[in-house]
Amino acid sequence: MIYNLNPEKVLFLDIETVPMVSEYNLLPEKFKLLWNHKAERIKHEDTDTPEMLFTRAGIYAEFGKIICISAGYLKFREFRIKSFFGEDEYELLKGFSEMLEKHYNPKDNLLCAHNGKEFDYPYIARRMLINGLRLPEMINIAGKKPWEVAHLDTMELWKFGDYKNYTSLELLSAVFNITTPKDDIDGSMVADVYYRENDLGRIVRYCQRDTLTVAQLLLSYLGRPQIKEEDIKIVQS
Repeated sequence: MIYNLNPEKVLFLDIETVPMVSEYNLLPEKFKLLWNHKAERIKHEDTDTPEMLFTRAGIYAEFGKIICISAGYLKFREFRIKSFFGEDEYELLKGFSEMLEKHYNPKDNLLCAHNGKEFDYPYIARRMLINGLRLPEMINIAGKKPWEVAHLDTMELWKFGDYKNYTSLELLSAVFNITTPKDDIDGSMVADVYYRENDLGRIVRYCQRDTLTVAQLLLSYLGRPQIKEEDIKIVQS
């Protein structure tokens, strides 16, 4: 474990994603055909259809989009969380990228997410390229040696070299007795809350909760005290 790590040099993050459109039938014809091919590879049962499997499209950067990125950082005693969210993916990615370029660099800072190396970091990078944005240095890992990549992953740290299974953030927060704000949503509900209920604010609160949980988990790994509720600050601008 990296006990000499300074948590104030870490930017904790979580993202929420949804399918590019609310339902399979709204896909452009070209993407419908491409999703049909994808569905053949990911189905588990013969009865699984592309329409049924489209609820999972949000986990694939080619068929989904980011609707929220919540980033948290420790500043003295406070844990400050700033969220980039909205209907316009280009604008939220641009805002997040500008924050990274202005305040964070891979020589001095680290990004930290749960399952970030498999999901959050590559998803953000792919969607930035799709939106025509230049990758900030913290995200652009092309050509870098492993020890030059400034990415932490709380799930990878927990594996200790064991690659056989996935351990959820929810399970680890229970194992470490991490107290997080109560919420009424989980990841499987995000697309419905976004497309059916049109309640982005609810999703943002959920994303912020998970960002805080990632920070609490890393602090638990390091044997540090948890962040107190009164020290959590939501940054509005």
